[in-house]
Amino acid sequence: MPTLYIVATPIGNLKDLSERAKTILASVHTVLCEDTRVTSKLFKTIGSKPKLLSFHQHSDNTKTNIVIKLLEQGNDLALVTDAGTPGISDPGGKLIETLVKHFGSELTIVPIPGPSAVIAALSVSGFPTDEFIFLGFPPNKKGRQNFFDRLSEYEITIVFYESTHRILKTLDEIKKRFPNCQLVVCRELTKVYETIYRGTAIEVTEKLKASSIKGEFVIVISNH
Repeated sequence: MPTLYIVATPIGNLKDLSERAKTILASVHTVLCEDTRVTSKLFKTIGSKPKLLSFHQHSDNTKTNIVIKLLEQGNDLALVTDAGTPGISDPGGKLIETLVKHFGSELTIVPIPGPSAVIAALSVSGFPTDEFIFLGFPPNKKGRQNFFDRLSEYEITIVFYESTHRILKTLDEIKKRFPNCQLVVCRELTKVYETIYRGTAIEVTEKLKASSIKGEFVIVISNH
């Protein structure tokens, strides 16, 4: 029976790649990855040169069929993203769904856990995490206002991603709805310029403008 390993990779600091992940990635027939250039750089640091196959959100059925054929031939595969855990706000979940429907119990799917920006941000937030909701990325245009309007419906800790291009606009939307709510905004987690901002949306905005708005962000909102 073939095995598909779902392997978490570093979100910044390459030392976060676990020894188990290194062993698995070096042993499988092919590694499915978002960008072969990004994944190649990762493998250079661990001294491994596995076969790579590009598989991302724009991959068509042709790529999916190639994956199915490799598994039908008995090959073990690994799925990675450019950073973090596959399937978490990531199209990898769709591939897994397709493979489960195709193979059923004939395919073994094994998680190799590791870095996750969502969990990393929650762990340092200081907010209640016995119950929380993760909302991925806010929509770029259509449905964006509805996304922020819905935040008031949740009485638990909220966490979601945002890009450098929209972080200030997002904080402004939060300010309009939750002017006094406490936030934790994490920028560039595990990377050289990792910074964690705490305060209201207004306070965090001022801190960002005084430092930098460049990077990838995780926003955690205390709804208590």
